[in-house]
Amino acid sequence: MKGIIKELLGWIVFIFIVVAASYLVITYVGQRTEVSQSSMETTLSDGDQLIVDKISYRFREPSRYDIVVFPYRYEENTYYIKRIIGLPGETVQIVDGVVWIDGQPLHEHYGNEVMQDPGLAADPITLGDDEYFVLGDNRNNSQDSRAANVGLIHRDELLGRAWVRIWPFSEFGVIKHE
Repeated sequence: MKGIIKELLGWIVFIFIVVAASYLVITYVGQRTEVSQSSMETTLSDGDQLIVDKISYRFREPSRYDIVVFPYRYEENTYYIKRIIGLPGETVQIVDGVVWIDGQPLHEHYGNEVMQDPGLAADPITLGDDEYFVLGDNRNNSQDSRAANVGLIHRDELLGRAWVRIWPFSEFGVIKHE
């Protein structure tokens, strides 16, 4: 009888350790998310499954071109995936479909087509100390910082950066942030 109880306690401790480790990883290190819609085409596609790196921003600041995940403010359990374009302290404006940062055109090569709607960025937007301007790569099919319902993203809203695409298997690998 003692052997059975000892074996059972061993399994309970093992299961507890696995659950605790899983909780810590999901809370502090990484999280799986799914791309919904086409706002990040051609970099990411509808249905792609990603692992979000939640730890690197604890040790470094977000960079221009990072693909980040953040919660949508008006719908619980809804997350947006966009690319950081404007950094804290910079002035962003969109003129004739071109993004300007501090009066200089931003040279990009991942967008699908010329932006039709500059939205809020038709006028210069100066970012605060903890604000980021984000855009989807598929600019004409993206709700991003140009729209009032998304707006500027604050540092504490960033869940993390897209790290690895795990599905589809044919596209498996580390995501390039260019």
